[in-house]
Amino acid sequence: MKRIVLLLSMVVILSACTRNPLKINISGIKADLKIKHFDVDLLQTKPEQMEVSIPKLKVKYGEFFDIFTYRMIGIGGSEQTNFSELLNFFVSDTLIQHLKRSVPGKIDTLEIRRNLEGAFRHYRYYFPQKEIPVFITSISGFNQSVVTSENLIGISLDKYLGSDSRFYERLGLPAYKRRNMYPEKITPDVMYAWAVTEWPKSDQSNNLLGQMIEEGKFMYFVDAMLPEMNDTMKIGFTRKQFEFCKNDEAAMWTYLAEHKLLFTSEHMTIKRFIDDGPYTAAFSEASPARTGVWIGWQIVRSYMKKNPEVKLSELMNNHDFQGILNRSGYQP
Repeated sequence: MKRIVLLLSMVVILSACTRNPLKINISGIKADLKIKHFDVDLLQTKPEQMEVSIPKLKVKYGEFFDIFTYRMIGIGGSEQTNFSELLNFFVSDTLIQHLKRSVPGKIDTLEIRRNLEGAFRHYRYYFPQKEIPVFITSISGFNQSVVTSENLIGISLDKYLGSDSRFYERLGLPAYKRRNMYPEKITPDVMYAWAVTEWPKSDQSNNLLGQMIEEGKFMYFVDAMLPEMNDTMKIGFTRKQFEFCKNDEAAMWTYLAEHKLLFTSEHMTIKRFIDDGPYTAAFSEASPARTGVWIGWQIVRSYMKKNPEVKLSELMNNHDFQGILNRSGYQP
């Protein structure tokens, strides 16, 4: 009996140690999402109806209409004399018409809604006072995947057709970009983009360490919103790339420290460890790009584990990056 009690006690202790504190109970939390389909409304507009339809689209989609025409497809605003003609050119383009027919068969918008609702139920748990943005789907001709404003998130469905999409192959997109262009990547991309929108990057992240930890905070936010999702999908690494980071974490950290790179503010050096690409040249072709993001993520995870009293809202508003490192106990 004593042995049984001891074994049960050990099981309880081990499970408590390995339990993910971000797997919280959201059963009583609702997140009613409002999703509008700009792609449907725009692409079903006939050329002879365009001039009359533009004011209606502007009213229905508000700020997103200008975001789409200015930032996403680059044709300017409706005040231009030839605007309706330019928008007609976009709508009637052969590629856009092919996408109009292909997207519904590749993207399950109901599944996207379910995934986003799950993520934003977690958001409501941590930030009950914050509003849930309006979601707007579009077909942008392979422009920005996710765009955000104060109260809206736009999603370009044509950027998530699957890594084997013939469209991406014909465009000559590199493999490292195509790898993350599939429907399941929409939700982590949206949550990352929303974190950047709600907590804009600080001027204090003016060196590599600051940028790494700030990116790590955004990734930890994704952790909290999607606690059931595997890490490779969150950050967009292959399994081999992820294993490289786990196995070489100490070596990468040592390299950055020994080469005095952690406190560099040199723009191009920072980009080499933060921006996307085929790999991180400082390490090896087996490494992924964005290794600085990955290390920053591990620092923030270590900080939150070592300081369980810190709330997610406090983390997201904390710009003392050196302090986060010091209190993280990070030892790869």
